[in-house]
Amino acid sequence: MTVRVGVIGAGMIGQDHIRRLTEVVTGASVTAVTDIDTARTAEVAARAGATALPTGAELIASEDVDAVLVTSWGPTHAEHVLGAIGAGKPVFCEKPLATTAGDCLRIVEAERAHGRRLVQVGFMRRFDAGYRQMKEVLSTGSLGAPLIVHCAHRNPTVPESYHSAMAAQDTAVHEIDVLRWLLDDEIVSAQVVTPRATSKRFAHLRDPQIMIFETSGGVRIDLEVFVNCQYGYDIQCEVVGEDGLVRLPDPAAVGIRTAARHGTGVLQDWKDRFAEAFDTEFREWVAGVAAGTEPTGPSSWDGYAATVITDAAVRSLETGGETVTVDMKPRPAFYGGTA
Repeated sequence: MTVRVGVIGAGMIGQDHIRRLTEVVTGASVTAVTDIDTARTAEVAARAGATALPTGAELIASEDVDAVLVTSWGPTHAEHVLGAIGAGKPVFCEKPLATTAGDCLRIVEAERAHGRRLVQVGFMRRFDAGYRQMKEVLSTGSLGAPLIVHCAHRNPTVPESYHSAMAAQDTAVHEIDVLRWLLDDEIVSAQVVTPRATSKRFAHLRDPQIMIFETSGGVRIDLEVFVNCQYGYDIQCEVVGEDGLVRLPDPAAVGIRTAARHGTGVLQDWKDRFAEAFDTEFREWVAGVAAGTEPTGPSSWDGYAATVITDAAVRSLETGGETVTVDMKPRPAFYGGTA
């Protein structure tokens, strides 16, 4: 079957996913689009050969929509995801699942009441080939128990609208999700410390930040978030175990020898770094919807966990680097837990 997808939110990421669904992924079509900007709704819908609808509620209710993609402004996510669950339609929600832990729990409870998983959250790193290879290595146990994880998340620059809490909420949240998945372990505390600030930042921004997490199994994670590093978009991850380590590979790039130097290019944009991961993410989601199976990607519970952990990191930043305990509910059996 062809999965008919309705898209709520036609901004940059929404348009990129519409392109992906119409030009890259097989077995999907975009049949409806809505956005708060009605002119943009009409323009994007026309390009996709889709119907322009005035509201998310009308899109979700449309008989021409089998599944919903939410890429709107973050504070609207909970409303649309809850609407899709109420309609019994699969829904892919770009992060965050919701902007508050309370709204995330509302989604979790609505999905549990429905009795079947419908929600997937857009943490694309779980679909990156390098992270998947790391997961395979860790799953064999050949490195022994994981002890330490070293990570870095660097952007060349960020706009003036980027504020200090976004280092956790928008940037580190990807590491938070993928490390919970890699380690199959839960993060129980967060600490954020700030070294000397770069002179390349806007004055209101604390950058870089060093985030330190501890898992329930005792693994210590250090994460450098440096969003004005100038030189490129650089994602690093290394898990140190009792008997060895596994490191995320850098993206493949040709070596250049010129003017007495040998080097490789550095990517400048997250869309280029994770383009294949985004494609794989949507191929697998569409295939699951077509087959009528529950999504296997990040769940509503993962969206809730990420929000609670980033909340703890922001509190640590605001308190000058205190270690903050993550206040997370027990994971329900519905999501693979014991509660």
